[in-house]
Amino acid sequence: MISEDTIQAIRDFVRERDWSRFHTPENLTKSISIEAAELLECYQWSPQMPPLDEEHVREELADVLIYCIMLADRLGVDMDDIVTAKLAKTRAKYPASAVRDHPDEAIRRHWAARGESAGGGVSASENEDRSAN
Repeated sequence: MISEDTIQAIRDFVRERDWSRFHTPENLTKSISIEAAELLECYQWSPQMPPLDEEHVREELADVLIYCIMLADRLGVDMDDIVTAKLAKTRAKYPASAVRDHPDEAIRRHWAARGESAGGGVSASENEDRSAN
């Protein structure tokens, strides 16, 4: 996945600036979210795929990845292991034979796994009550 050289380059970058004292799991998680929002901005109000500025997208994606790598490193998590484990879990939850060409089935399975009905756990009658107010 990510080479050890790349991980070490990130560690060196952080160490050279003495930033590791700020890199708590909480702060790194916040930074991932902030950088992901910046990546999303590249597509905001733009019907164009790819976006107008592909270089900016790559830079924002790199920021997200760097913070994810720093968080995994800080937590002592092997990225290959967690990605492989998550893929196995997701394959079981969404078997290709059940969800291919059936997006509604994928949505149903998503909400069922959370113990909720489709639509975030709000029943049709609750939706009707909300819209009546």
